[in-house]
Amino acid sequence: MARSRRPQIAIPARLADSTSATRYSGIVTARRLAELVWAAGGEPLTFLPVLGTTWSERLDAIDGVLMPGGADVDPKRYGQEHQSTKLYGIDSLQDQADMELVRYALTSSKPLLTICRGTQVANVALGGSLIQHMEKPHLNHLSVIEFQTMDPALGIADSKISASCYHHQAIDRLGKGITPLAFAPEGHIEAVRYASASWAFGLQWHPEDNYLDESRQLAIAKAFIEATRS
Repeated sequence: MARSRRPQIAIPARLADSTSATRYSGIVTARRLAELVWAAGGEPLTFLPVLGTTWSERLDAIDGVLMPGGADVDPKRYGQEHQSTKLYGIDSLQDQADMELVRYALTSSKPLLTICRGTQVANVALGGSLIQHMEKPHLNHLSVIEFQTMDPALGIADSKISASCYHHQAIDRLGKGITPLAFAPEGHIEAVRYASASWAFGLQWHPEDNYLDESRQLAIAKAFIEATRS
């Protein structure tokens, strides 16, 4: 009996000034993130951020979209000037390509999972804003996230989850059609649901960091992959 095909998951590459495996600048996907997608049953595929292309054509055979973590979104994208010296890695091409991909995924009903920067990008793409630099950044920070609204589609039943965080920005004003689900002890939003005809959720934390020890992180990824099968 033939095995069923692994759902193909598009992950837009992060633009890197240099990598240990290339002589010049590179495009990268975090290995741990790709391994999480594989462990959940998907096939992770890296896509080059390019302007002026048609995502519907590029992702015609793709089953789902995963927006990964990365550098900061340019505050000008949400109508603000730079207010912090801690902003880093801003890239106009990256911002524009990511936002176009988020909007495509939501309007085309492609299942969508956003992580860290990916969740911030989605919020900005939908008209929201960000806290440019948190009073107490969560860098290499392990936090207990609490869900105030449980959604069974996310694949977990517990209201609390141990989450690995690495971010110095957070959602401020919510974008259109975004529902907050979970919060950090400090009060900022850590998980959201997007208005979509398909499965569409965002996490502010990095489930790839501790999915081997925290089974509920893998359960979320499996719920995403299962949604892409239908």
